[in-house]
Amino acid sequence: MNGGADENTVQSCNWAAQRGHDVVLLHGEAVHPEIMAKVDPRVKLIAVPALTRSISPASDLRALLALTRTIRALNADIVHTHTSKAGILGRFAAWAAGVSAIVHGVHIVPFVNVGFAERFAYLALEKLAAPVTSAFISVSAGIRDLCLNAGMGRPDKHYVVHSGFDLDRFRHAGPPDDWRDLLRLTPGAPRPPVLLMIAAFEPRKRHTEFLDAFKKAEARLPDAVLVLAGDGPLHSVVESRAKSLGLERRVVFTGYRSDPERLIALADLCLLCSMREGLPRAVMQYLAGGKPCVVCDLPGLREVLRPGINGVITPAHDLAAMADAIAALLEDRETLSCLAQGAAATDLSNWGAKLMGKRIDAIYRKVLDQHRASKGVSTSRPARNIALPR
Repeated sequence: MNGGADENTVQSCNWAAQRGHDVVLLHGEAVHPEIMAKVDPRVKLIAVPALTRSISPASDLRALLALTRTIRALNADIVHTHTSKAGILGRFAAWAAGVSAIVHGVHIVPFVNVGFAERFAYLALEKLAAPVTSAFISVSAGIRDLCLNAGMGRPDKHYVVHSGFDLDRFRHAGPPDDWRDLLRLTPGAPRPPVLLMIAAFEPRKRHTEFLDAFKKAEARLPDAVLVLAGDGPLHSVVESRAKSLGLERRVVFTGYRSDPERLIALADLCLLCSMREGLPRAVMQYLAGGKPCVVCDLPGLREVLRPGINGVITPAHDLAAMADAIAALLEDRETLSCLAQGAAATDLSNWGAKLMGKRIDAIYRKVLDQHRASKGVSTSRPARNIALPR
């Protein structure tokens, strides 16, 4: 666990536990200690070792059986799954265990910008899982529409709940105290333009591809420092790529940081070049910190990022265009300043953490009450809720 979907999962669990629900978080092998440390003590943690990130028929079957046994033993009222693979296995397991309400959080659409075989497989599995899904919670209207257009469930089962976070934490942050050391500046050296990308080191985030584009635009970015914050399976690969391109002095790798708001406060311009996302929390956090963004086009992005007002949107498959847009903004400080003002003025009220919790809780109650009413059961007691991340 090391990305926005994981933080969303933890916040959802914590909110439900704080509201009196009996919450159990089932997790697979890929967990990040710093993220797990944020889980409320009232949330029970159960590891499912067979639940891996990579696709493996044998391991996936073991995970499915383990999840089914665990969910049945817990006598869960609600199962709320997260991420693509765990979402499919978790929903089938919940259905097999006879769970009353099965909710799936759609943080990313797995059948977009992938090869034909992968698209076909994920679409087929999602359509099989749709009939047993009581509700879909998408992080943006664009993601919801992609799901509906693909034939995933009826429109009345789809809801949009933006991935919330503590807005004030980002609005009032200052740079890290050791920012000069972080940027590896010598005593007396002037502060350079700072570019920031916060993203897990995964293939879909395209770190290595962006470094190639950054290298080609290097002549237009002679002083800029690129800060890459995050961790993940490709961290060492990306770091090696930076060295092979001769960018080791221009690129700073921070690893996982518990203070992303301070990195945003340090930055002049914030970036994201993912090929697949929902509506990235990182972009909302950039804007909450009052920093303009250059982001590759994603479904739902225009719900909050407005070209010429608070950022720039570049074509999804053209990282050279992204590098050119970055260089153009650093060369035009007046436009960059105007975009920063637009970022600070962006209305992010729909991304508050409390509002997200209230909306998810309302969906839980609605789908559970619908099921109980159909069975003639009382709707007054608290629910036992399970969330399944990666």
